[in-house]
Order: sequence, then structure tokens, then C-alpha cells
Amino acid sequence: MSFEGKVALVTGGANGLGRATAGRLVERGAKVVLADIEADSGNSAADELGAEFVPTDVSDPEASVAAVAYAVGKFGRLDMAFLNAGISTGCGVAEFFDLDKYRRAMGVNIDGVVFGFNAVLPAIREAGGGSIVATASLAGLTGTPPDPIYAANKHAVVGLVRSLAPIYEPEGIAVNAICPGYAETRIISDVRHELVQDGTPIIAVSEVVDAVEKLFESPDGGNCVFVQAGRSDVFRFRNVPGPRV
Repeated sequence: MSFEGKVALVTGGANGLGRATAGRLVERGAKVVLADIEADSGNSAADELGAEFVPTDVSDPEASVAAVAYAVGKFGRLDMAFLNAGISTGCGVAEFFDLDKYRRAMGVNIDGVVFGFNAVLPAIREAGGGSIVATASLAGLTGTPPDPIYAANKHAVVGLVRSLAPIYEPEGIAVNAICPGYAETRIISDVRHELVQDGTPIIAVSEVVDAVEKLFESPDGGNCVFVQAGRSDVFRFRNVPGPRV
């Protein structure tokens, strides 16, 4: 599948997984708009990749609408969206609870994804269909005691994707999630030393990008693809138990 002539929006596109995925899409022929709250890094990344940049705070719904409007105004359409912006929280509950950190994490990690869907879906529908990939995490598939609020955010993203996918698949819009473990990005900077000491393999960003690329190539929706070092596949959810008759 060629991405020639396709237009993609990548949130959290200034650094890490967002930037690497944007670079891959540009290599495949897509026109890419990076959306990020970090203007200096975003402009620099756009210049280096041959992409466009629009400053965007994903926790503000109007900012996501403006980012889509910029992409459509610049290139005439929107075919693909990578709703990737995310942060760690540093927030627990009870004696570890911090209201400001909690609200910031909710604003970026789940509100930002919901607002992103709201903004991109009409434009992708107008283009005749396309693909949306949201960044969840392995923390969206299992309990994560070191950062329970982050796990709650990412479980919400997984549930959102699995619930939206069957709604929009008949319109030719594939909705999927990528669920990486500990990848070599800034989000693990506070725990990287401990991971290395414990012998936890850190995933090369290119492995995650490979999985995202495959999701963009696929017409199927509702998939949550996990990525661990050296392996990647669709996570198989068990069916919810039915009633006993």
C-alpha cells in the first residue's frame, strides 16, 4: 500500500514515537502535519522531516479542531491520524494523589484522544475513509502499579478504540490502537535506569513504528496491537462471560 497523496496528522509529533512515525509516513509519500505543544521542537522536526507543524495543546478541544483545519487547508484533505500525544502522570491515589498532575494527565492522555477523534473523524469521512491509530500502552492491557492513573488513562483509550471501531468501519474508517511496552522515548526517562538494572528490554522506537505502519496499511479496525522487544501482535481479548441460563 502506498501513502502517496495521503495526508496525515500526528499529535505529539515533535519528539519520540510521534516524530519517528511522521518520518516513516513522509518516507512513504504522505503529506504530514505535526501537532504538538512544544513549538520549538515541533518546528525543528517539521523542517528536518519535510513536514508541516501546527502548535497544539491536545487537552483543548478547539486546538484539535484548529489542527485538522490547518491540515485540510494546507493539503485539501485528511486521510490518516495518529493520536499519539501522551505523558506519564507521577500521580497515585490517597496519600500519593496530586490533583494538578491528575488533571493534566487526564487532559492529555484521554481528553486529548477523545478531542482528537471528534476533530479528525468528519475530515476523514469527507475524504472517503481512512485510518486512525491511537497510542495506548501495554499499561492499557494490564495492571500497572507504578503509575495507576496512567494505566487508567490507557485502559480508557483501549476501550474507546474497541467501541468506536465497529461504528466507523462500515464507512471505511479503521480505528485501532498501538500498545507498546517500555520504548526508548522520553516517557521512560524517570525509570530507564531501573529498567536497565532489572534487565527489562527497552523497545527500539523503530519496532513500534513498524507496528503503527502496519495498522495504517490495514483496512481492519478494532485491533489493539501490543509491542514488546522482538515481538508484536494483535492482543486477543477474552470474551465477556455471558449469562448462565
